[in-house]
This record gives sequence, C-alpha cells and structure tokens, in this order.
Amino acid sequence: MLLYKQKNDTIVALSTPIGVSAIAVIRLSGDNCIEIAEQFWQGKKLSTQVGNIALFGKIINNKKEIIDEVVLTLFKAPKSFTKQNSVEISCHGSAYIVQEIIQLCLLNGARLAEAGEFTQRAYLNGQFDLAQAEAIADLIHSDSKSSHQLAIAQMRGGFSQKIKDLRESLIRLAALLELELDFSEEDVEFANREQLYSQIIDLQVIIKNMIDSFVLGNVMKNGFSVAIIGKPNAGKSTLLNALLEEDRAIVSSIAGTTRDTIEEIKNINGIKCRFIDTAGLRETNDTIEKIGIERTLKKTKEAQFIFYIFDTQITSITELKQEEETIKNYQIPYLLVGNKIDLIDKKQLEFFEKIDNFIGISAHNLLKIKELETFLSNYIQSISSNASQIIISNVRHLYCLQNALDALKIVQNAVEIRLATEMIASDLRQAIYHLGSITGDITNEDLLDFIFSKFCIGK
Repeated sequence: MLLYKQKNDTIVALSTPIGVSAIAVIRLSGDNCIEIAEQFWQGKKLSTQVGNIALFGKIINNKKEIIDEVVLTLFKAPKSFTKQNSVEISCHGSAYIVQEIIQLCLLNGARLAEAGEFTQRAYLNGQFDLAQAEAIADLIHSDSKSSHQLAIAQMRGGFSQKIKDLRESLIRLAALLELELDFSEEDVEFANREQLYSQIIDLQVIIKNMIDSFVLGNVMKNGFSVAIIGKPNAGKSTLLNALLEEDRAIVSSIAGTTRDTIEEIKNINGIKCRFIDTAGLRETNDTIEKIGIERTLKKTKEAQFIFYIFDTQITSITELKQEEETIKNYQIPYLLVGNKIDLIDKKQLEFFEKIDNFIGISAHNLLKIKELETFLSNYIQSISSNASQIIISNVRHLYCLQNALDALKIVQNAVEIRLATEMIASDLRQAIYHLGSITGDITNEDLLDFIFSKFCIGK
C-alpha cells in the first residue's frame, strides 16, 4: 500500500479548513521537504537554520511574482510531529493563495498527502503507538469537555501502557510454557498450573473491567441519549424546547402532533446529551401516527435513559404505577417526570412526591427544568465514579479486548481440564496477538490503511 511503503518521500497538504479562517497552514513532511520549500521561498536560507524556528518571508512563483508573505515554521528530524524534516507554511486564507503554494510544492517534487498520512508517518516512526494515534482523530472530532478529556487521556498513553503491561504478563507466561515444550521429554512443569490459573483469572478481571468501561466511554465520546416518552399532550415537545431553550419542536394541544422522532443535542456540565422527542404512546388507527409510535419504541430501546413525562392534572397514582411497570420492561434507567405541576394544588403534588424516582416540573413555565438537568448530570457522574480508571471508547479496541478475553477463557478451561501444554500455549498466543493489535505491536498494512483513512487530509 502507498501509505505504508513510501514513508520518506515528501508529502504536502492543507491542514486547516479552506475559506473559513484568515490564516491557512500548509504542511510538508519528508526527506526533501526543506529543499523543495527553498525553490519558492524568499527569506533566510532554510538548510542552514536550526530546527524548531519560525521565519518570515515571501513565497515566489516561477515568474518571480510574490504569491504571499508568510511565516514558515521549520522542524528538523527527529524533532517534529512525524519525526521527519517538516515545514509548515502559514499563509493568508485565500483559496487562490493556498492553491498556488500547494501547486509550487507539487511542481518541485512533493506529492499530495493521503488521509491521515502525517499521523501515520508519526506512528511508523515511533512517535506514538496505534492507540495514541487513534486518540488524535478523537481529539480532532471532540465536541464536548468529556470527549476532549477522554481523547487527551488516551493520547498521554495511560491506556496503551496498561495494554502493554497486560501483554507482557501474558508473554512471560507463554515463555514458561514454551520452555516446557522445549524440555517436553523431561516432563518438567516450569509454569505452575495453580499459579497460571490464578494469573489468568486476574487478567480476565482487568480486561473485563476495561470492556465494561466502554459504556461510559461511548457516552463521553458520542453523548448520552435520553428518550422523552409519554402519552399524547403530556408535554414531551414542550420539555424538549425547555431543555434546548428554543422552539425546536412543534407544540400543539392537538393529540398526535409529533409523528416522528426529533433528536437534538445539549451540553450539560461538559457531557453531550442527546434528547429524543417522540410520538405520544396510545392506540391509534392513523397509519402515519402508528409509524411514529413504532419509531418511538425503537428509539426508546436504543436510549441510555428515559424521561417518562405525564400530565399531573389527569394522571392518578394508580395509573402512574401501572405505566411505570410498562417502562420497567425496557430495562433502561428512567425518571418519572410529572408535568404541569403549576396547575395542581399542593396536596396533589405531595402525593406524587412520595413516589421514588419522581421530579415535578412545568415545561411551559420552565419550572424545575434546571433541577431536571442537575439530576441527569448527577446520574451520569455517578456512572463515571463507578467506572474503572481506564476508560475505552474505541470500537476497535473493544473488539480486540473481547477477543483477548475469549482467548483467556479458553486458556482457563484448558488449564482446568489439564490439556496439553501446546494447546494452552496456542490459546495464550491468541490473547497476546489481540492485545498487541490494539497498540500496533502486531499489525498489518490493511489495518493501518483502514485506521488512517478515517483521518482528515493534512492530519
């Protein structure tokens, strides 16, 4: 593959969005990038400069015309992101200027970078491991405090080090088993089976905790989904508008106004929350409304939390308890949200407040909306406090950890039934392989191309 084999030629790409900023940054990386830049650079001679220096000068085309006045930042290997000689040209954000400078780079020997090629070169040159490289993509796309913090933590290498420690533990065990195979004729047991069994159990617990953390990691990365469900005219759309502080959903006294789901995002205390307004739950002969209710049920099953909203004016305690039994069937955490409490008397409200898992609001008058947000924020934080120290959010990592865990379960069973050493060693090598594929200690060309193809051009 091109990305893997040609890692020393000079590549060029725009690293900033075109047309949205006063300044654009064009990156070059590769053995000849300094010589290429000097062909159209007018300023201090680049080849005689020390690395990590910013220089002011001009970009000149083949006709000796000034294209732009720029700041050129020079990095010399290995002190650069890619660990290669690198040049970053900060020019004005004009699409014409950017096109002219990139064209000059190409005419003088560079080629256009492919998606993620700068980050891939950094990985191939040992700047960081594969898991840390993937964290860069997560950092670029982070859109909340939680997703940003998660990406930063993974970039720092805590997760990678944990995986490497686990893998080294398995390698030591495998080495003892391999030693037994070398001395099979002597019938020597270098790996005590009781100790081996105990270590395999301990490693399974660690990996299982990391797998379990994916639920929280996915929330931090992609957001926490909350389905707002209830009967028609309970105030679902009004609640969505209140949470968003804008008129996003149509509100009407006509039952069945919402025919489809509406999803909107709000950042609450650094966590991205996806609120899903749904069609009212009721029996109906309206074909379109039936489709909306079917979608409501589907979205509710996919949600991570439920706000069940009901009208406190017309809902009795007995009815509410019956409805609550239906909600419990979803097996999803929920909160009973009593709406229109401004329209009932204090005695009625006191009856509802005796129910566990209840908050009363007035979506129309924005009464207790902040308390509702605080409840949700506290709930998400409680999930965080129960999570393991290492939190994963990458589906590929989850897949690899699950495969490693499955392999260790097979090893456990093999030890229990006293299978031959070569069988135990084979399964242990599978676990080592799957852990190594997370950090890139074991990888292949196709995997690298797949991972880095998801990056932006210029990253």
